[in-house]
Amino acid sequence: MKKICLLLLLLPALQFVQAQNHQTLSDEGYQDNKIVFQVVTQDTLAHKALMKQLNNIRSVAPNTPIEVVCHGPGLYMLVTERCVIQKQIKEQAAKGISFVACEFSLKERNVSKDAVVPEANFVRSGALEIANKQRLGWSYLKAGF
Repeated sequence: MKKICLLLLLLPALQFVQAQNHQTLSDEGYQDNKIVFQVVTQDTLAHKALMKQLNNIRSVAPNTPIEVVCHGPGLYMLVTERCVIQKQIKEQAAKGISFVACEFSLKERNVSKDAVVPEANFVRSGALEIANKQRLGWSYLKAGF
């Protein structure tokens, strides 16, 4: 009997919780972000997911500075003969997104700079590039969701 009474008391409260509406939070402040993405996977599904994420960010904050650093196995995202998202890279680069390849990873994998998509730039160390961006106040995100 006590359990039934307790249930009857809680039932209106549960309906109130269920009836609450969700709301979208404000985009205010998104314009001040700077983002560096790290790509360390050769998984092409992760590369495609990153392109979608870049589009999502640009749709809300179109002037956000973004750099994509590819090193280790992630270098293959920028190698022309293995890249499955060349068209998207070209489109994103035209919107101001920077793509960089790690020279250490190039050397380690015997890949020449000529084999990298033309939209990419180069840094000597991908890891140090990311660390430097963080030191300068950039937010770090890892691709490969």
